[in-house]
Amino acid sequence: MEGVSKEEDTMNFIIYLSDYIIPFLIFYIVGFGLLTKTNIYDEFIKGAKEGFRVVLDIMPTLIGLMVGVGVLRASGALDLLSDLLKPITELLHFPSELVPVALVKMFSSSAATSLVSDIFKQYGPDSYLGRIVSIMMSCTETIFYTMSVYFMAAGVKKTRYTLAGALVSTLVGIVMSVVLTNLVF
Repeated sequence: MEGVSKEEDTMNFIIYLSDYIIPFLIFYIVGFGLLTKTNIYDEFIKGAKEGFRVVLDIMPTLIGLMVGVGVLRASGALDLLSDLLKPITELLHFPSELVPVALVKMFSSSAATSLVSDIFKQYGPDSYLGRIVSIMMSCTETIFYTMSVYFMAAGVKKTRYTLAGALVSTLVGIVMSVVLTNLVF
């Protein structure tokens, strides 16, 4: 194709693949079920019931996390914390405007996404802050949400080094988001 770059060609292939992957998986599952003589509908219903039970089990935790993050955001506590930490973040070459996102992301990805949207509106998605926060969102995890929801659902009582490891990896993700933004942009 004349005039089509390698990036556009790759993107067109990914779009083509994404259009057909879900129908392929559905046909594969149905076909496999027919070949193995498995009642697919009954298995689907069993899985849906189990999934619904898990949702009911984790609902109180989800509501508590959402309320807590909403209170912090609405009260202005996150902005106050950013202002208090500004001297430290300046020494570390980390924008203090991103402190709320870094903290909230550990509890709720959707709340952090709304903070990212606010940063995009104020500074722009292609700004220095917009690029750092974009990378930071993709290389950090909702630590406390994940631990509380999944460990509770699985009945895990002793988490051992999970929290320490998750906090270290999140810190590395935050540091690398700044480093990568400075290197590439």
